[in-house]
Amino acid sequence: MLTDRQKSILQIIIRDYTRTGMPVGSKALASEFPTHVSSATVRNDMAALESKGLIAKTHFSSGRIPSIEGYRYYVDNLVQPDPLDDSAEDLIKSSFNSEFNRIDEIIQESAKVLSDLTNYMAVTFNPEPGDTLKLGGFRLVKLDDRQVMAIIVTNTGHVVDKIFRLMNVSSEQLETMVNIINSELVGKPLQQVVDKLKFDIPMLMTKYIQTPEGFLKIFGEMLNEAGRDRIHVDGKLNLLRFAERQNIDRLKPLYNLLDTEDTVQKIMNTNSNDVQVRIGSELRNDLLKDYSIITGTYDLNEYGHGIIAVIGPTRMPYSKIIGIVGALREELTKKLLGYYDDDND
Repeated sequence: MLTDRQKSILQIIIRDYTRTGMPVGSKALASEFPTHVSSATVRNDMAALESKGLIAKTHFSSGRIPSIEGYRYYVDNLVQPDPLDDSAEDLIKSSFNSEFNRIDEIIQESAKVLSDLTNYMAVTFNPEPGDTLKLGGFRLVKLDDRQVMAIIVTNTGHVVDKIFRLMNVSSEQLETMVNIINSELVGKPLQQVVDKLKFDIPMLMTKYIQTPEGFLKIFGEMLNEAGRDRIHVDGKLNLLRFAERQNIDRLKPLYNLLDTEDTVQKIMNTNSNDVQVRIGSELRNDLLKDYSIITGTYDLNEYGHGIIAVIGPTRMPYSKIIGIVGALREELTKKLLGYYDDDND
């Protein structure tokens, strides 16, 4: 348990260190209290905070900086999300008032807005599809005697295309394949489509085509791609802005880490339905020990749920960023639900 004065000291240390990046000393702390407090009293409280592991001494100054545990206590017990200022509200509203043709476009725009508002790296995920993601259409386009382009479209407007070789297949056979897919699979959830590809569709196609296995394999790969979580990143170069005091050589492997979708998904994965903050070593990756990640889950009811996230330094203004993530999550939810409602009309 901390006394009220110790809580105030921890808040001031975090606020000043966030602003300046420099350790905070007892004299500076004493001068910032609204009522008179001696430097000796402040030093005693700082010693108590240090003994609890909430602040730490650096090698190059007699001042103190917050520890990971200090940030954790601060986020869990002292932080109040800041409300959005007028310029931030205007940016969100103007960005979401644009015309969007696909869910992807809305989620990508949310990543850009989040990065612009925070000046950090932003990552946003399309909603997990579940049974709401369906095969919306399928086409085969013969490019020449050997090459065919396959195109599938989901009900959310996501398009996947692939060029492949298909030998000894006539235009009539291609049309038959398209008709089978469109009559048997279009309008069904992708998982049902994948299940039907295992038995029903091969049996049906062999009536018209001797060896449909190659085409069906490619079609299955395209379905898997269409069903993958789509991840959108913006502001990755912002990581450079606060890397001055770190080993710049760490940035290259960090960028490589964040370029891998599966890794990003694992890092961002959260079981919380609220805004969540994970700090430094809590991320369980040495490349992220100087960073914090703030995630917010948006819930679209039967249309699934997704995540928006900010990656920034542990020395970030948590009240401001938590407030932005929470507010953008709400506006994104409204925009996406409106998109689904319009699509169903």
